[in-house]
Amino acid sequence: MHDRLAVIVFNLGGPDRPSAVEPFLFNLFNDKAIIGVPSILRRRLASLLARRRAKVAAHIYAQLGGASPLLPLTIDQANALETLLVERDHEARVFVCMRYWHPMAEEVARDVADFAARRIVLLPLYPQFSTTTTASAFDAWSVAAERAGISNTSAIVCCYPMLAGLADAMAREITRTLDDGGLDGRYRLLFSAHGLPKRVIARGDPYQGHVEQTTAQVVERLSERLRRDGADHAICYQSRVGPLKWIGPSIDEELVRAANDRVAVVVVPVAFVSEHSETLVELDIEYRRRADELKVPRYLRVATVGTSREFIAGLADLVETAAAPTDPGAVRIVAQCGDSCAKVFAGCGVRRFGRS
Repeated sequence: MHDRLAVIVFNLGGPDRPSAVEPFLFNLFNDKAIIGVPSILRRRLASLLARRRAKVAAHIYAQLGGASPLLPLTIDQANALETLLVERDHEARVFVCMRYWHPMAEEVARDVADFAARRIVLLPLYPQFSTTTTASAFDAWSVAAERAGISNTSAIVCCYPMLAGLADAMAREITRTLDDGGLDGRYRLLFSAHGLPKRVIARGDPYQGHVEQTTAQVVERLSERLRRDGADHAICYQSRVGPLKWIGPSIDEELVRAANDRVAVVVVPVAFVSEHSETLVELDIEYRRRADELKVPRYLRVATVGTSREFIAGLADLVETAAAPTDPGAVRIVAQCGDSCAKVFAGCGVRRFGRS
């Protein structure tokens, strides 16, 4: 039996009832990684933006029954990971920590402290690192952990865009969609990810490069099928808000191109590992409607990897690598990206933990 192990999995979070929509949005906009202005001004802006966006967001969540499914689905992933770690002879418990709605870092840190683990691994459910997601979550966790008296963080999994288990799971879901979809003509795989402002990438954020890495891994696994079917692929970005210039092309632009080329589209959520509003509403309803308006021949959407055996096994492998013994006081950082995100560590929450 290994040392007692706590694994904290991080995700965005989402409102669990209609009345939680506005405070959830406030927490989102009040994050300095999202709006980088002084805290007093940021709180005012966050309050204003949350009020303005609440009605639109409430309508989105109403289509999901009034709440985000992200927490229960993340709990399912955590339970699957915990079960596998126990099967591998670890005395492990996996905790779910959300960034903008409960359970958030302060409450989770207290539970982790009570568990009294010998080793702690931080595991984002964001395969592709960004200062706006993973680094923000780590930063919030480090503050909460310090307040809870936790000083023994052993390892950080910063990213895994090239994780074999992730690519294998995505390739299997794509194959299933193609086999069941009854496509009788040309098609294009659209790998869709949440977009970011161009200026975030210009500051050295590796997210866009990581999305490209994941896509390349999946396409490599499907190369024979795509060649046989005469299909191609493209990367696109969704969920743009605000006046800033965002990375592209947008999914809307790719749908226009597909309509002009008279090819069906098979949309792959390349940066999301569980279903939530951006897949179930934005991709399944809004962009499906847009594709119909443009007369795209067919529109299929691939399921997220969820609790697929390949993905959960890949996460367990990452945890075991991260949890291996280190020198006293050292913090191991595990990355599966070719070290492309090392240059941003100095400017994100990881700095609080040091480097091994």
